[in-house]
Amino acid sequence: MPKAVVLLSGGLDSVTALALAQERGFECYALSLDYGQRHTAELAAARRLAAAAGVREHRVVRLGLDELGGSALTDDRIAVPDHVTTGIPVTYVPARNTIFLSLALGWAEVLGAWDLFIGVNAVDYSGYPDCRPEFIDAYERLANLATRGGVEGGEFTIHAPLIHLSKAEIIREGVRLGIDYSMTVSCYSADREGRACGVCDACRLRAIGFREAGIADPTRYV
Repeated sequence: MPKAVVLLSGGLDSVTALALAQERGFECYALSLDYGQRHTAELAAARRLAAAAGVREHRVVRLGLDELGGSALTDDRIAVPDHVTTGIPVTYVPARNTIFLSLALGWAEVLGAWDLFIGVNAVDYSGYPDCRPEFIDAYERLANLATRGGVEGGEFTIHAPLIHLSKAEIIREGVRLGIDYSMTVSCYSADREGRACGVCDACRLRAIGFREAGIADPTRYV
């Protein structure tokens, strides 16, 4: 089986990307990042999801993005919005997916894996610039320019299987694949037990997705 490194946050999108990678025949290595986020319940969810999926290996790497701040997800002084905002929201974490993919790429080189999966979405998302197809295409070019594997004739592929799907379409795919979404945590302000606030942007998009998919929302709310 070909190997793949899958970024697993513990949320709805990333576990669906993992399930799709497994369906495509990849032996999956899951990578989660403890980057100083306020909603650490997602890391516990990532561990549960990785175990349930039977990945080959799951690693949680500690980063200090909270030391840089600049986001409501890493800085306690910035409030998580409880309403829809315009433009790029304060929940955007500077360069997050660039950093995450770089770590996934490094692990892929160590493992001898040529495929990386990330659950970014450019349809029902919060306007983050690092969730767009242009970013994924550019990063794939970088991956093959900046690595020994790429320079020596290998070819890395960055898979973003959800990028053109609506949240409802993602949920339908996950249900088809047998994912238990009650195990996931998507909320930007989840409590220590993983219960969602129900008002942040992530909760709003998730709730709309389940409603439009015609599937009961299994999310645990405060």
